[in-house]
Amino acid sequence: MSELATVLHHPDIKRLVRALNAMRHAPDQTEMREAAVVLILRAAEAESLELLLILRAEFEGDPWSGNIGLPGGHRDPGDTSLEDAVVRETREEIGVDLARAGRIIGRLSEVRPMSADVPGIMVVPYVAVVGPDVPIAPGPEVAQTFWVPLARLRQPDLWGEATVTVRGGPRQVSCFRHGKYIVWGLTERILRELLELLS
Repeated sequence: MSELATVLHHPDIKRLVRALNAMRHAPDQTEMREAAVVLILRAAEAESLELLLILRAEFEGDPWSGNIGLPGGHRDPGDTSLEDAVVRETREEIGVDLARAGRIIGRLSEVRPMSADVPGIMVVPYVAVVGPDVPIAPGPEVAQTFWVPLARLRQPDLWGEATVTVRGGPRQVSCFRHGKYIVWGLTERILRELLELLS
């Protein structure tokens, strides 16, 4: 059995696939700009699952600059679908070709920023699995990548509230804490839905 097939046979992944297949999504009918991100899962030691998160590089004028997030980005005119967009963006941002080294197993509910500071955009989160030794090669948009055990995401005491600085001012937000990192905003909402499906 290949490494990818082994991940696909993991009990949590099989349960997640069933939950994703049961979801119903309305046809995308929006005038908003579209984007897609991907939750990449792999099997680690003792068959535990891990999720890839990225630390975005800091760029002037980028509302997600310096935040913890997921690989992905805007849909370009040359992308035939949002799934094509997330495959392209993942390859550009972290050097992982999901079409060759992984498999997309479904998508979560679309999300939109709740802050008026962020331009209107619709983001579709996809879920993918990769083999345990997939190489990561961050591009200039990504400052750092790291794997987070799903067991940590399931710890209630790591979820709560935090104060973050947005546009120069403090804001109280819901968050997930991973060491020194605070995951909030769209990414925090996406992770919550992933956990709901896994449970």
